[in-house]
Amino acid sequence: MVQIQPPYLKKGDKIAITCPAKKLPNPMTDAIALLQSWGLEVVLGDTVNASFHQFAGNDELRAADMQRFIDDDSIKAIIAARGGYGTVRMIDKVDFGRLAQNPKWLIGFSDITVLHTHLFANYGAQTIHGQMPVNIPDASKHSIDTLRRALFGEELNYDFTTHNINKPGNTGGVLIGGNLSLLVAISGSVSDLDYTGKILFIEDVGEYLYSVDRMLRMLDRAGKLKNLAGVVVGGFTDIKDNDIPFGQTVSQIVTDIVKDYNYPVCFDFPAGHIPDNNSLVLGREVTLEVDEQQAKLSFV
Repeated sequence: MVQIQPPYLKKGDKIAITCPAKKLPNPMTDAIALLQSWGLEVVLGDTVNASFHQFAGNDELRAADMQRFIDDDSIKAIIAARGGYGTVRMIDKVDFGRLAQNPKWLIGFSDITVLHTHLFANYGAQTIHGQMPVNIPDASKHSIDTLRRALFGEELNYDFTTHNINKPGNTGGVLIGGNLSLLVAISGSVSDLDYTGKILFIEDVGEYLYSVDRMLRMLDRAGKLKNLAGVVVGGFTDIKDNDIPFGQTVSQIVTDIVKDYNYPVCFDFPAGHIPDNNSLVLGREVTLEVDEQQAKLSFV
């Protein structure tokens, strides 16, 4: 499959905000002002002010909102206002084919993992895993700047120190992944990924330790972890345990499951449900250099 890299943004371009999942709790004043400060024209979708139970409008409205922006060639990027739950309910109602002729950036994380995987699996399209409007008020300045750099095509490389013991090595490959729960939820569907030779990024929030173990073992039993080129573990925040402790941390769970595989693994990458949620261009080739407690991720 030919990979699609959407054109980088320039001042004056239009960026659309839509809600493919949960409804917004507050106005996006800070996010709109930020995008405008970058010289972008912000276009708001109908879902921004919509409400249907916990969703930003019913499935049909959320799909129509996404379709509108995909089909509008004047829109150069689409950013999901927030995650939550609901993208998987509307994704099959959307025809993404226009993106093959007129590529544009799609941005978000968490529940938006469904869109990241679907667009890469079916179209080879690169997308941006990064901060969303609902997160902007609490986001670190650095993470916001990485989003700007990703959108405008500036250099994007990361050197970071970890607090867990990495599995050392140097590797390269296309970066895929996102939220672990969503990667499991779309497994076996038309949105699922080919993991072979890829570098897998994972993050999650609010899960139990046993559930993290179960999800990773499911991916492993499906043959998805065996032939990876590497693993990048991001934030696993608000992780819970049972009354009877599970007995392993997230890093120990990952290490145990992939211990027999010959590729590097690094922990504590600054991305996920954290204020310093740095941007990653999924679907792009990267190099990964890992030693015991240091790692470098560079976009080619």
